[in-house]
Amino acid sequence: MRTLLKNGKIYDGTGKDAFVGDILIEDEKIVAVGPAIDETADEVIDLGGLSVSSGFFDAHSHNDWFAIKKEPLKYFEPFIRQGITSFIAGNCGLSAVGFDADTDYLDQVGGGLFGYRGDTTGVYPTVKSFFEAIDRKNPCNLAVLVGHCTARTSVSGWQNRALTPDENERMLAILEQGLREGACGLSLGMMYEPGRYASVAETRGVALLADKYCLPLTVHPRAESAVTLDYPLLGRAHILRALDELVEMSKGTHLKLQYSHAIFVGRSTFKCKDEVHRILDDLRKEGIDAGFDIYNELQGVSVMTVFLPTWFQELSAAERREPFTKLKFSIMAKISMKMLGFGWKDIVIAYLGPGLEQYEGKTVHQIAKEWGKSDVDAYLDLCEMSNFKGRANMGPYSTPEIISWQSKRDNVLFMTDAWVEDYGIQNPAIYDCFPKFIRGSLLGEGDTMPRTIRKMTGAVADRFSIPERGYLKPGYFADVTVFDEAEMQNSVPDQEKAFGIRKVFINGRQVLSDGTLDTVALRTSGHAMPSK
Repeated sequence: MRTLLKNGKIYDGTGKDAFVGDILIEDEKIVAVGPAIDETADEVIDLGGLSVSSGFFDAHSHNDWFAIKKEPLKYFEPFIRQGITSFIAGNCGLSAVGFDADTDYLDQVGGGLFGYRGDTTGVYPTVKSFFEAIDRKNPCNLAVLVGHCTARTSVSGWQNRALTPDENERMLAILEQGLREGACGLSLGMMYEPGRYASVAETRGVALLADKYCLPLTVHPRAESAVTLDYPLLGRAHILRALDELVEMSKGTHLKLQYSHAIFVGRSTFKCKDEVHRILDDLRKEGIDAGFDIYNELQGVSVMTVFLPTWFQELSAAERREPFTKLKFSIMAKISMKMLGFGWKDIVIAYLGPGLEQYEGKTVHQIAKEWGKSDVDAYLDLCEMSNFKGRANMGPYSTPEIISWQSKRDNVLFMTDAWVEDYGIQNPAIYDCFPKFIRGSLLGEGDTMPRTIRKMTGAVADRFSIPERGYLKPGYFADVTVFDEAEMQNSVPDQEKAFGIRKVFINGRQVLSDGTLDTVALRTSGHAMPSK
């Protein structure tokens, strides 16, 4: 099957200026790119000057957990509609791969946020088995990181202690096996179970392993706000203390360090942005390849328990209800929130559980008022009602000005950090995060168009060593996104739908055309993407 795309404004992924030309696709690959290609084709599509780039790469995803669903399409559809064709999955230490097949702790893999439950096609402890399960059986292309949380869970569960030498050796062996089998890097999740219990010495071992293979280590840091309940309240901002840990574990390496979702949770944290980027820039001067990624959203999604300190979560249900315990937590929460510029009005319930839908879309403060309780009591009750597994949308995590400023930096990649939930309120990033980056560029609020497109295509493929992806070049896989710049510039974002995306091709198959999905093609269009 030969398809000729004619008269497109081509952004080739290199960061160079766009040019008008044609693209010839044969089966899964691009065979020619240039002006006025004179070749026969089974189908000729005149783009009429619409813009065309390589399919967008979501640089920070958790869709490895949804690629193994028996019916995965609904979990990928909104991403395809915003032009995304490929994902770097397995972030925040919470990969679906990287554990012993006979682990006693399979039910804890996924950190409580994800897991092997429900309608999955199987259990895939290794990268090899995962790639075999998804290759050409999935809508989109996936590369996968191996998560430290997953590997640590495999050997010791969620126990709050240092690993024994034997456990640490086994954990590193699991991670290294994943790299040998084609993982595109490793990931840390220092806020999640059990990554929050890892010392700098332990994470340095993971960093050295990633450095050995010249592949990235992505890091969800221990804090992304000026104040948390896991550090002493006074002194250096906690987001900076968390970065200090990354500096310590990276010393003396040439590590590809990828700082995940560079956000600034709470209004008081906004002032830390310059220091955060100074630290990352200093790491680069020392030979550490420090980069970061961002989404184009002011809010984020997390588990409700993100505000509960470790000591509180380790208590029994009876101990948590003791007056002194509640008083201690209440005082700490009140002080930290005041220092953070963040409050109970900023936490919107996304999902608590079946039968509790009436609370979705309401803030903790609203619910407390309805119940005639204090905000703290309402929050703790909501956590218990959800069996400590509820979700919340919260913010502010950033500002339009910060997003604009960060999007222009040389070492940034673009991503969504979003997934489709079966129930409750969705993360808005599933709908139009990437079109908003382009819209910002067109309005002069972001980077130039060639650099913006590069940061969501070729730069991601390069960063994670994904071969034959991310560029419109002969010999590369035909992942192609066609978009309308005028529509993007004039659209109103944040309407729970994509805008400006006209056509999407995945491995040579047209899977989206003017809003219509080819659901038959999407059953087998996606590839597993091992690193080179």
